[in-house]
Amino acid sequence: MQIEKDVHSNNIIQFAGNHKEVLVMSADLGTSCEVGEFAKKLPERYLSMGIAEQNMMGWAAGLAKEGFRPFLHTFAVFLYRRTLDQLEMSIAYPNLPVALLGFVPGITTPGGITHQSIEDVGIMRTIPNMNIFDCGDTTDVESALEICREINAPIYVRMLRGAVPRLFDPNVPTKFNKGRLLSEGTDIALFSSSICTEEAMRATNYLEKQGLSVQHVHITTLKPFTDPLVLETLEKVSYGVITMENHSVIGGLGTLVGEVMLENMINKELIKIGINDEWTHGAAKPYLMKKYGIDALSLIKAVEKLIDDKFDATENELEAIRLEDYDRV
Repeated sequence: MQIEKDVHSNNIIQFAGNHKEVLVMSADLGTSCEVGEFAKKLPERYLSMGIAEQNMMGWAAGLAKEGFRPFLHTFAVFLYRRTLDQLEMSIAYPNLPVALLGFVPGITTPGGITHQSIEDVGIMRTIPNMNIFDCGDTTDVESALEICREINAPIYVRMLRGAVPRLFDPNVPTKFNKGRLLSEGTDIALFSSSICTEEAMRATNYLEKQGLSVQHVHITTLKPFTDPLVLETLEKVSYGVITMENHSVIGGLGTLVGEVMLENMINKELIKIGINDEWTHGAAKPYLMKKYGIDALSLIKAVEKLIDDKFDATENELEAIRLEDYDRV
């Protein structure tokens, strides 16, 4: 597995070079959202809006109506929590092609309770016309901008920054509303998203060595959620279903999968791994993932509960598993 840096920074500069209508807007967090180099290289396409996110929504709406394609940059919490009324009335209601790139999603920041966007998917899902894309690796990050352009409508992207793992083949871009099949199996259905997929791949590798077959699907598009692969996966497994997400267990991936099961009368046990109904503190990402139970060991414990068996896995065993292969399926 490779770790890559400045992925979005390089990508947005190249993308804007190919699409002259693209504008970058930032709410006083340009460098923190990896558009500092963009501002230097394409200053005429960069708009610094200050700490005024609500105002940025109105500007973006007006520019979109004039034919530009605004890509808004700030931390996720400031895109949906602080601006909800302007976001809904200025952008979502008129269905304008504005891309909202929310950085440090879920518990990926030491910023503390005020900076943790643990309920963003649940809130954004309820907004008509809004689309949602959740990045889990470098290939997802590289694919996100083209997806924003293709759908030509409001889209909220949970974006990653800094050192981002390359889990998937760079020659196979992520597709909108299409899950990525990571392993095939008939015992357990596993759906993961965001930073949880790396942990899920590590746990799946361990579980396969214990004789379990896992159908693992990485989910990037959380709205719409109509990929036939989801239902096919739910129907083929015998033990049950597990979801794993960097978000509250209320309103996110687990809720989406549960809705599909209910609508199709799939009578299997569903275990949702995610942030419980609580406020989350700030710290290093690995510490937070362990503290709030969204790491590989937590997934194995969920599998033990689902199949009523014990593996006695240790953190050292899981840490020793290296992820070297892209897209094994």
